[in-house]
Amino acid sequence: SSRLVGADWRRSRHWEVNAAASVCVWPGGAWKRVLYASGEESRDQTKLRAERLGVETNNLYVLSETNLESILQSVSELGPDIVVIDSIQAIYHPDLDSAPGSVGQVRECGGLIMRTAKSNSIAFFLIGHVTKGGVIAGPKTLEHLVDTVLYLEGDLHHHFRILRGVKNRFGSTNEIGVFEMGEKGLREIANPSEAFLSERSGGSPGAVVTCSVEGSRSILVEIQALVSPTSFGMPQRVATGTDQKRLAMLLAVLERKGGLRISDKDVFCNVAGGMRVDETAADFAIIAALASNYRDKPVARDTIVVGEVGLAGEIRRVHQIERRIMEAKRLGFTRCVCSMADSEDFSTEGFDMVGVIDVNNALEVLSL
Repeated sequence: SSRLVGADWRRSRHWEVNAAASVCVWPGGAWKRVLYASGEESRDQTKLRAERLGVETNNLYVLSETNLESILQSVSELGPDIVVIDSIQAIYHPDLDSAPGSVGQVRECGGLIMRTAKSNSIAFFLIGHVTKGGVIAGPKTLEHLVDTVLYLEGDLHHHFRILRGVKNRFGSTNEIGVFEMGEKGLREIANPSEAFLSERSGGSPGAVVTCSVEGSRSILVEIQALVSPTSFGMPQRVATGTDQKRLAMLLAVLERKGGLRISDKDVFCNVAGGMRVDETAADFAIIAALASNYRDKPVARDTIVVGEVGLAGEIRRVHQIERRIMEAKRLGFTRCVCSMADSEDFSTEGFDMVGVIDVNNALEVLSL
């Protein structure tokens, strides 16, 4: 199989690949043989980086080469289980006259690698450069050829990194991997919810916890909001980790249906920890965080808020409410404010399900 991994170089693309290779060959990888073919670094540079990351194994082989025929010859001689090529834009096929990274080279090299992977049952990881627009550089044909396309996400100033699938021929694209960047490279976060809430301070107005479902994972995240008088002629609307247009819509609903005058205020909304939440199940949490900060009243520390908000101000049900509640209960939460339908559909011992009808009803229940 073949997998294409894209990441901004500022997000330490090389560190991630070296760390991934070390995981494959150390305890959890059942001693897989890995060939790391780098077209952008010499063997000495790769060795220094591996020493800095603490990679200690006899099953990781390093090749500094840009000629694809030479790389595939080494693959044939070594017979590795996994091949990492860094990067697809740096290698070339000698039969083509165009420069490495050109459309023709990337397409031809990608196709040849794909055929080699299928015929020899070898897993290839292709590292791709990312453009300023956040997409993998080169022809889209490359993404069509491979089995899986992964993007490494994460703010430069946060230590969490999200590995998100945008194409998966063998499964769901909604799955994510959560990692933490440290001195030894990437470290897997086995419990993302606990990590994202580790620095949460209770009793703070404008901070509300919700549960987001990403593939097979339920992840608790904290939605933060700040509402303040504007210092400019046009109030600011800033969203980090959530959709800007969705925030504008929720502000209109909150003002029209909730009675809060926010049109002349600066509004800032943030998902703590660098996580991005796009699903509509976070609507209710954003509304609650905005109202909490506006009223300067905190939401109870043991409460999570889940629900979609419609244009009429109604609170709608969300999918997989049971998984969300069980994750919240596991981390010590005892109360969930959600839609009336969700509160009637699911209940569990020791956990209070509070159903609300609309925004006004929700603000009353949350004492906002």
